[in-house]
Amino acid sequence: MHWQEEAKRAAEETINKVHAYMYAHPDSELHRQGKMFGVLVCDKGSYLRAFSAMLDGSYHHDGFVPPIYEWTQPPIGTSREESRRLQQILFTNYRLTNIHGETRNLIELFAQEKPILSADEWFEKRITAKANSKRSLPPAGAGECCAPKLLQYAFTHGLQPRALAEFWVGAPSHTELRQEGVFYPPCAGKCVPILRHMLQGIDLEILRSDLPLSVVDPSMTEVLYEDDWLMVVNKPAGLLSVPGKNGEPSVEKFVDARAVHRLDQDTSGLLVLAKTPEVYKILQAYFQRRDILKRYEALLLPNHQSSLINHQSEGEISLPLLPNPYDRPRQMVDLAHGKPSITQYCIRERRPNGLVFIDFFPQTGRTHQLRVHAAHPDGLNAPIVGDRLYGTPSDRLYLHAAEIRFTHPITKEEMHFCIPSDF
Repeated sequence: MHWQEEAKRAAEETINKVHAYMYAHPDSELHRQGKMFGVLVCDKGSYLRAFSAMLDGSYHHDGFVPPIYEWTQPPIGTSREESRRLQQILFTNYRLTNIHGETRNLIELFAQEKPILSADEWFEKRITAKANSKRSLPPAGAGECCAPKLLQYAFTHGLQPRALAEFWVGAPSHTELRQEGVFYPPCAGKCVPILRHMLQGIDLEILRSDLPLSVVDPSMTEVLYEDDWLMVVNKPAGLLSVPGKNGEPSVEKFVDARAVHRLDQDTSGLLVLAKTPEVYKILQAYFQRRDILKRYEALLLPNHQSSLINHQSEGEISLPLLPNPYDRPRQMVDLAHGKPSITQYCIRERRPNGLVFIDFFPQTGRTHQLRVHAAHPDGLNAPIVGDRLYGTPSDRLYLHAAEIRFTHPITKEEMHFCIPSDF
C-alpha cells in the first residue's frame, strides 16, 4: 500500500504539472484531445514521468523520460511493401530490456502474438484471411505507451521499479472514453506482450480503476419462470451469462438451458434462456427483429453541469460502436466503421446528491451499449455509477435489466416480467 500511495501522490503532482503546461499553452493538443500520462515510483522515493507517443509534436519535454527510440524520418513508403519494410526497420530498432539485462526488439516480442487489425483493415477487408495469418508486425504505436518508456528508462539507469500508474489528462477521448484522473491498466494489445518481457522477475504494483468484481455463486441466480421450452431468471451482478474462456461460473452452468441474449457480467437483472434448439432459434429471431421489449434501470453520475442529462429528461442517443482492437473488451465510438447503436432514455428522478435515476430502452443490442451511451461526451456524459471500464468502480455496477416483454414462441402467450432494482 505504501508504494501505491506514493504513485497516487506522483500522479496528482503530474496532473498539476500538465495543467500548468496547458494553461501556458492554450493551443496545446491537450485542450482538444487528452493524452495518457504515467508515473513509475522507484526505490528511495524517486519517480519518473512519461506521456504516450508525442506531445504537441515533440517526444521531448522537461521532466519526462525520452522515447525508447526516435524515428528520424516518417515510416511511410510510396507503396504497401515499402511502408511495411520501413515499419519493420522501426520495430527492429525498438529494443526493450528488463531487470536481468535481457533485450528483445518489438518484432521478437510480437512474433507469437495474434495479429491486431485496425478498423480500416478489418471493415474494409484490406487484408484477406490468408494474408492476415502471415501478418506478424506489431500494432502501430507499440513501444510508445507510458509503461514501456518508464520501465526502459528505469532499467537502463539502475532504478528499481515499485509502482506504476497510468492516467488520462486533458480533454476526454471521444473514441476510447478516457476520463481525466482515472487510472487505466496497460492496454492489452500494444503493451501486454512488451510488459510480459519487461516485468520478468519484478513484483510491480499497478494502479487501476477497473478492478474486477468478486466471483458470484451461480446458485444466487433466481429462477422466475420455467416451462418445457424456456426459463427467465434474475441474474446477480458479478456473474457471467455464458461460460467464460477460463471456465468461470455462469448462469448457463447453473441451469440446463442456453442464454438467448447476454447481460454484462457486471449487470444484474432479467435473462431469458431457451431449453430446446428450436425455441432458441425463434427467440433469437425475436431479438433480431426487436420484437422483445427491454427496460433497464441505472444510476448515473453526471460529469459536469453541461452534461446533456442536466438539460432534458428524455431523448435518444445514437453512437456507432466498435470493439477497441487494442484494448478489449472495451468498446469505442467510430463514426466511420462502428455499427449503429440506439438507446432511448427517460429520467425518473434527480436526487439531491447529484445522482440521476434513469430508464434505458435499448433499440439495438451492442456490447456495452448502455454503458458507453451513458459515459460518452456525445451521449449523456454521465457514467453509470460503479462502471469500472468507462467510469469509476464502486461496490457494483448500478445497471439492472428490470423489465422484459415478449410472446411465448410455443404457446403465443404474452410474457411480461418486471423486477425493479433497489437503486
